[in-house]
Amino acid sequence: MRIHGVAVGASYSVADAVSVDRLGDGADFGVTRLNEPPGWATDSTLYEIYVRGYADDDEEAETTFEALENRLNYLDELGVDCLWLTPVLQHDGKPHGYNITDFFAIADDLGTRDDYEAFVDAAHDRGMAVLFDLVLNHSARDHEWFQDAYQNPDAQYRDRYEWQESGEPGTYFDWELIANFDFTSLEVRRHLLDAADTWAEVADGFRCDMAWAVPESFWKELRDRLKSEDPEFLLLDETIPYIADFHEGMFDIHFDTTLYFMLRQVGSGHEPAESLLDAVEGRTRSGFPDHAAFMLYLENHDETRYVVECGDDAAKAAAGALFTLPGIPMLYGGQELGQRGTRDPLAWGDAREEIRSHYDDLLALHDDHPVLGVEGELVDVEYETENPDDVVAFGRKDGDAGYVVLLNFGPGTATVGIDETVDATDLVSGVSRAAEDGLTVEDVAVFETTG
Repeated sequence: MRIHGVAVGASYSVADAVSVDRLGDGADFGVTRLNEPPGWATDSTLYEIYVRGYADDDEEAETTFEALENRLNYLDELGVDCLWLTPVLQHDGKPHGYNITDFFAIADDLGTRDDYEAFVDAAHDRGMAVLFDLVLNHSARDHEWFQDAYQNPDAQYRDRYEWQESGEPGTYFDWELIANFDFTSLEVRRHLLDAADTWAEVADGFRCDMAWAVPESFWKELRDRLKSEDPEFLLLDETIPYIADFHEGMFDIHFDTTLYFMLRQVGSGHEPAESLLDAVEGRTRSGFPDHAAFMLYLENHDETRYVVECGDDAAKAAAGALFTLPGIPMLYGGQELGQRGTRDPLAWGDAREEIRSHYDDLLALHDDHPVLGVEGELVDVEYETENPDDVVAFGRKDGDAGYVVLLNFGPGTATVGIDETVDATDLVSGVSRAAEDGLTVEDVAVFETTG
């Protein structure tokens, strides 16, 4: 039996659902929340690897996958749990890999399928999951289907793409090297579902590129297909902005694009720091259920590095937000090193120890205090400070465990008075932050409540 529930009145929500099933032949029943994300994923810290550039300094590795495998010990030491690799399939030569020419073949410039599987196995040996970047909205124009169909209305593969009146293929953002698939074609759907089945046998989940551009009916079919084989398989959607309806029988975890943009606004001085809390609360206003999970991020392969746009002070505070606000933190490869180029080869030799140490402290904090992750409740804290635009205070609580978090996006040290009783020892730095008028914070500080 399935039970569905939605908000009533003026509120909007997606239909949340539970399944009630008999356990064996007895009188006992079990309850499963159908849209619940996999437990292993909500306990993770994600890490995006831009595959062409991350390990370019490895001159001894025979393939890119071998070079990436050689970095796994570093990632294990860093403390991340789940690796998202940018696309690894055969492509048109553009280094980002999102213009795919063969949905069933590993890119020649990276290695072979055996090399890819060896990388995944090596990650699993270290307790790390691997996400496959699934690109389904389009193919490259170099794809054999498009080559057959372009300017040929009678072509065998003509109905597999969207076409404009001009005779050009449908695309978004005037992208000239791709063509949108037509999902009314059963052959397209079958082809892409088969491709997803192929890579689901290897990876632990999919990061679904441009999820907003693919019909919801397709995602529902894909989810049912994958979850029937492995209920713990992860589906992460890229939607800008996020779409609450995608939580209803489609995706497990969502890009928190709203918080991402607000972190940029706060870091560049265009919004006060307290706006971050409204961004998080916007999830409920948008219709997500309370157990929906979100990926928190500052950077990815499409965006200017946060430190470049907002500076060191804001970057440290924003990193603190990733690891203390409700959600699943994600780092983009090199973020923890102070890397300034978005898609440049990582400058391992120029890593900034101050930045790396900061992320080490935050990763350890997040591991030691699960309340700061997905499960803890976000609660208001009354506070006073002479730096209201730069500083925000909030609480995290789960049962008897409670914490107060201070973030300071501005330069120097801020003093914050709070209406809570806490141990003044900062859990990030390990030093006392007690001051005459409250507590001090340079970028991020976390205190355990005692009242």
